Amino acid sequence: MDLSYSPEEIAFRDEVRAFLDAKLPKEMSDVIRAGGELGKEGHDRWHAILNEQGWLAPNWPKEFGGAEWNAVQRHIFEEECAAAYAPRIVPFGLSMLAPVLQKFGSKEQQDHYLPRILSGEDWWCQGYSEPGAGSDLASLKTKAVRDGDHYIVNGQKTWTTLGQYANWIFCLVRTDPEAKQQEGISFLLIDMNTPGIEVRPIILLDGTHEVNEVWFTDVKVPVENLVGEENKGWTYAKYLLTHERTNIAGVGFSQAGLNAVKRMAKAEKHKGKPLIENPHFAARVAQVEIDLMAMSTTNLRIISKAAVGQAPGVEASMLKVKGTIIRQEINDLARRAAGPYAMPFASEAVEGDNMPVGPDYAGPVAAQYFNNRKLSIFGGSNEIQRGIIAKTMLAGG
Repeated sequence: MDLSYSPEEIAFRDEVRAFLDAKLPKEMSDVIRAGGELGKEGHDRWHAILNEQGWLAPNWPKEFGGAEWNAVQRHIFEEECAAAYAPRIVPFGLSMLAPVLQKFGSKEQQDHYLPRILSGEDWWCQGYSEPGAGSDLASLKTKAVRDGDHYIVNGQKTWTTLGQYANWIFCLVRTDPEAKQQEGISFLLIDMNTPGIEVRPIILLDGTHEVNEVWFTDVKVPVENLVGEENKGWTYAKYLLTHERTNIAGVGFSQAGLNAVKRMAKAEKHKGKPLIENPHFAARVAQVEIDLMAMSTTNLRIISKAAVGQAPGVEASMLKVKGTIIRQEINDLARRAAGPYAMPFASEAVEGDNMPVGPDYAGPVAAQYFNNRKLSIFGGSNEIQRGIIAKTMLAGG
């Protein structure tokens, strides 16, 4: 593979940089640079700016309103957004549900839902995990029973990220309890304002409200909200998960995180010298940089497959495992670089009359470290992904 950029690709990078210079609000990038999080209003604002430019859906075909960029363009865009501290695009509607609707949804579903995802009219969340069905997703128990023109849904979902903002949820439900686990599941689109739905917050280790429990009690869902065929939802679920796992890799954001670690290590001292000159610390930074370069190449290969209509294969599992390991290692290096200044949480540093403790880059380090412990278990745990990789290799795939 030729890793050098063509003149057209260099011009595209310049175009992206110019756009970010002109359109990315400074107050928004300041929040991201400080390790903060945007609320719904902030994400909606950034999505609207990208949508106006026609860049909100880089992976969508043009027939659905996407940019239809090639693999290299998407890679460049992600790199430049990370370098400029732009917010990450919220993936649930754009990168997870939309590919499923484009491949398996009806014409009516595509015409109705896809424009609303682009406009921001709908905010989607994911109804996959349950208390007894996380990594073993096929064990899910939330059931949907056909009653005339509706399904009646009962059950519970958990770890529903940003579900407190969502007005729609795409949901896996069991429609045939007698069938084999994977053969009795269907894929439903459910309006979160339907009577019988309750969202309960889960407060994470870093003190934030990012995920939720979602309870369904006799929730009526129109039959036309079924995607594809009844009891074939496992096929659509797997297709969606490959896109989710590819997205989790976050090459550009890992590169931005590594650059931040280097800056911290140059500013912090160890035995009178910059920490970056410590052989042990420098070796860990170098290993992450090498791993990140290798993952970046794999990421390009996967995006290339998706660009020509192929679903990512086992490489998506490889990216998920390696990408999350790299991001956690970067978090750990940042924690070690900040030393004792990493101990206070950012929220504690800014509450009431408390003053920030230590250098400004140290405030969010602990929160990011604790929050990203989840990376290796969500989207299909790394243990499960290693099993998928092993089975594929042993089968000669």
